[in-house]
Amino acid sequence: MKISYNWLKEFIDTDKTPQEISIILTGTGLEVESLEKVQPIPGGLEGLVIGYVKECTDHANSDHLHVTKVDVGGPEDLQIVCGAANVAAGQKVVVATVGTTVYPVTGEPFAIKKSKIRGEASEGMICAEDEIGLGTDHAGIMVLDADAPVGALAKDYFKLNDDYMYEIGLTPNRADAASHLGTARDVAAFLKIGVTKPDISAFKVANNSRPIAVVVENEQAALRFSGVTISGVQVKESPKWLKERLAVIGIRSINNIVDVTNYVLHELGQPLHAFDADEIKGNTIFAKNYPEGTLFKTLDDVERKLSEHDLMIGNTEEPMSIAGVFGGIHSGIKASTNTIFIESAYFNSVSIRKTAKRHGLKTDASFRFERGTDPDMTVFALKRAVLLIQQVAGGEVSSDIVDHYPVPVAPFAFDVSYSNIHRLIGKDIPHGEIKEIIEALDIKVVGETAAGLSLQVPPYRVDVTREVDIVEEVLRIYGYNNIEIPVQVRASLNTSQRPDKDTVQNQLSDLLTANGFNEILSNSLTKSAYSDNLDIAVKILNPLSSDLDVMRQTMLYSGLEAIAYNQNRRAADLKFYEFGKVYSVKDDKYSEVQRFSIFITGANAAEQWNQKPKPVSFYNLKAIVDGILERLNITGHVVEDATCKKLAFGLQYMLNGKQLVKFGPVAAIALKKADMDKEVFYADFNFDLVLTAVRKNKIVYQEVSKFPAVRRDLSMLIDKSVSFGQLKQIAQRTERKLLKEVSVFDVYEGDKLPEGKKSYALSFIIQDIEKTLTDKAIDSIMQKLIYNLGKEAGAEIRK
Repeated sequence: MKISYNWLKEFIDTDKTPQEISIILTGTGLEVESLEKVQPIPGGLEGLVIGYVKECTDHANSDHLHVTKVDVGGPEDLQIVCGAANVAAGQKVVVATVGTTVYPVTGEPFAIKKSKIRGEASEGMICAEDEIGLGTDHAGIMVLDADAPVGALAKDYFKLNDDYMYEIGLTPNRADAASHLGTARDVAAFLKIGVTKPDISAFKVANNSRPIAVVVENEQAALRFSGVTISGVQVKESPKWLKERLAVIGIRSINNIVDVTNYVLHELGQPLHAFDADEIKGNTIFAKNYPEGTLFKTLDDVERKLSEHDLMIGNTEEPMSIAGVFGGIHSGIKASTNTIFIESAYFNSVSIRKTAKRHGLKTDASFRFERGTDPDMTVFALKRAVLLIQQVAGGEVSSDIVDHYPVPVAPFAFDVSYSNIHRLIGKDIPHGEIKEIIEALDIKVVGETAAGLSLQVPPYRVDVTREVDIVEEVLRIYGYNNIEIPVQVRASLNTSQRPDKDTVQNQLSDLLTANGFNEILSNSLTKSAYSDNLDIAVKILNPLSSDLDVMRQTMLYSGLEAIAYNQNRRAADLKFYEFGKVYSVKDDKYSEVQRFSIFITGANAAEQWNQKPKPVSFYNLKAIVDGILERLNITGHVVEDATCKKLAFGLQYMLNGKQLVKFGPVAAIALKKADMDKEVFYADFNFDLVLTAVRKNKIVYQEVSKFPAVRRDLSMLIDKSVSFGQLKQIAQRTERKLLKEVSVFDVYEGDKLPEGKKSYALSFIIQDIEKTLTDKAIDSIMQKLIYNLGKEAGAEIRK
C-alpha cells in the first residue's frame, strides 16, 4: 500500500519529518518497507530560476539565433544564445543555469554546460515548457507573467512541492489502515493529536430531476447501498493537482470523474463506482445475482461467464458491473457522459473475495472490500466525492441520496479490565493513558469502573473483537520499545520430548546437504488429480484454484513438480529432500503424519574429462537410505518387497510391523501425472516412526575391535519367491553375536537354472571383538548357517 506524506498531513497537524513519520508508522504496526522522495515532474525543476531578458539582439553569424542578456538575480547578467522565435527583451522567462540537468518530455535528460554557439558564449538555456517537463508545447520559450519574481526558484514559482511516498506492508488484519485516513488515525493516536476529516458541509441537493431507484435483491451480499445522481458534469482531463496527487501513489490519471473516485478510495478507504446515468435502463439499479453462465464484458474488454453466486450491479435489462470488483465496458464514464450516478456501498467481504478469486481479478476496490470496509463511511464518502466532482467537472446534485441500509451493522461491544492489560503487556500503564489511547483509535468508551472499561468498537475494526485485541491496540500505540525488559524472568520448566524433532531433522539435513542434496519446501495444498482415494482426501471448502483444492496425501508429487520445474530450466542432475506432512480424513477424524522424502534423478556425478557420467540407480538410493538409518542407529528392521503402486519396484523396511521407509523408482503412471518422462528415484520415510525409533535408541560408544574380521562366501540355489531379506534374517538369528554383516554380491536368473529357481551369492563377515577367531569356530558358524538356510529357506548350497 502506498501513502503520500503531503496527503497524510492534510489529516494531521504535525511538523514531523517524513523519516520521523516512517518510524512512527513502523512502531505502530504499519511497517514501512520503503520511503521514497517523489517529485511531481522528473527533476523537480531543480536548478531552474526565473530570469528577466534585458537585451535581445540578432546573432551575427546566424539568421535565426539571438544573443540575450538575462538577469537571474545574481551579481552578473548571463549571456544566453537562444533560438526561439518568440524571445524578446522585457520578458520573464525560465532559465536553466550552467550545471543544471533538465528533463524533457521526450528524450533523455541532459546537463547544461557553458559553451560557444557560432562564436558567442552561452551560459545557460531559456526554456520551453516541453524541455523541462511542464507540458508538451514547443512553439517557443515560456513567457511568464510580468509579476514573476526575478531570481526565484522555478519550483517555487510553479508551486511544485516535493512529496514522499511510503510503501507500507499492510497485514491482512489491518483493513482499517488501507487509506490515508486510516493511516493518519494511527499516527494521530501515537502523537496524541486529533484527526481532521474533509469538510462536507457544502454538500446540497439542487433538485430531484434525475432520481435513480435502487433495488437490493441480495441483502446478505449488499448490506448497504448508497448512491446519488449528478447532472451537467463535463468529462475532461483532471486538473494538475489531482493528477499529481494520484501519481505520487502510482495511480494513472484517466479522467476527472474516475480520478475523483480513485482519490476518495485512497483518501477514505471507501471504494466508489461511477455509472453513466444514461446507460441505467429503466432508471433503476439492482444489486442481484444473475443466472449461471450469463455473459458479461468487463472494462478490460474481456467477456466473462458469471457464476450464480456473483453479486452484480445491473439495470432493468442487463448487468453493469461486478459488484465491488470491476466495472462493465458499456456503463462506464465516456467523453460524452454528462449525467452520472455514484455508487457507494458496503458489501459482504466473503462474497467479494470469492467473486474476485473466481474471475482472477484483483483491483483496489476488491482489495478493500475483501478485508472489510467501514459501513458507516458510505454516505460521507459519497458527499466528499460529489463536492470534488463539482470542483473539477461542474454539475449539480439532481437527486436525493439513496441509502438502502435495512440492518445496520452493530459495533463490537465487550469489556476490558485494567488488570488484564497490565498482565499481558507486562507494565503498569496509567489508566488515564490507556483510555486516551483507546479513544484516539475511534473506539467509544460507554462505561468505566475502577476495574476497567466497557467499549464499543466501530465495525470497520474487524480485527478488534475481543479484550486481547484491545491489549494489542494499547501496546502498539504505547510503543513496544517503551516496555522495559525485566531484570528477572520467572518461568516454569517443562520437560521436552526426546528426541527433539528439530535436532533429528537438522542431523539428517546436514548429512544430505553434505552429500550434494538440496532441501525443498512445497505447498501442502495440491490438486485432487494427484489423489488415489478422494474419499479420504482433506478437501478445501474455498479453494483458490482447481490446482489447490485438497491437502496432499503423499510427498511424491510436490517433489516431482519441483524436479520438473528445474529440468525445464536445464537442471537435469538433481538431489532433493523435503520434510513435511501428509493429510487424510476417515470417519470425520483428521490425520496428520510427518513424512520425510528423498528424490534423485539424472547423473550420479558431474561429467568429467576422464569418465562418462553414470545415471543414478536404485542402489544409489538404497545407499542413501541405509546411510540415514545407520546415522540414526536404527536397527532391527525387516526388509520386504515394496507393494506401492507409485513405485515401479522397490523395497520397504518394516519396524515392529510398521512401514519405516519405502523406496524405489517412481512408476510411469505417477510420472505421467506430473507430466514427466525422466526416471526418478524416490524414498518416503514415516518421520513419526523414525522419531519413535530414535527415542528408544541408546547409542553407546564401542571400541574398535583389535581383532581381524573374516569373510566367508556361500553360493546357493533358492526359489524365486525367497528374498534376500529373508535370508539375512535367518543368518542373523543363527549367529547373533559374531555375525557382523550379510550382503549379496551376485544374483543370477536364467535358462540354465531349474524353472522357478534363482542363484544368490552371499558374503558373511564374522568377527569376535575379544579374540582372534579360529578356523574351527568359523567352520562351526558356517555349518549352522548352511543348515538353517536349507531348512528354513530351502537353499541348496552350490559347491
